[in-house]
Amino acid sequence: MQIGVESARAVENKRIFVVEADEIIRSALQFMLHDENETHEMASLEQAYDKGREWKPDLVLLGLSFVEEAGADLLNDVKTRLPGVKILLVADTPEQPLVQTGLATGAEGVLVKPITIEAVRGKVDIVLGRRALPMASLDALAAGGR
Repeated sequence: MQIGVESARAVENKRIFVVEADEIIRSALQFMLHDENETHEMASLEQAYDKGREWKPDLVLLGLSFVEEAGADLLNDVKTRLPGVKILLVADTPEQPLVQTGLATGAEGVLVKPITIEAVRGKVDIVLGRRALPMASLDALAAGGR
């Protein structure tokens, strides 16, 4: 059952890779997005790169733990290995130093925990160009839509 899904979006083929180390967050994001998008969850970037060879994603939701582990240059690597992809970081708070570094080095925005269906779908729609950005910038929305 699709709840709150516009029929045009349900048939539009936007592919999203959810790459998050935390299985619960990864599953929740996949569940929140699967009605409106072709959404795949993965526990590693290698899985995303492998799947991305055949199925190019439009958007990657990337857990900040991967950036913490590999450094901010990881975002350039993701964009090189998955050409044309947009990136939303998944983080605990927008004030984390790596969030700001990530935004400066190529991430389009950040999803802040605790995640809600409205915030996740709204931000994804903005990044995918489905919804116009309100007067506030996408980075201002990083604080949970405030």
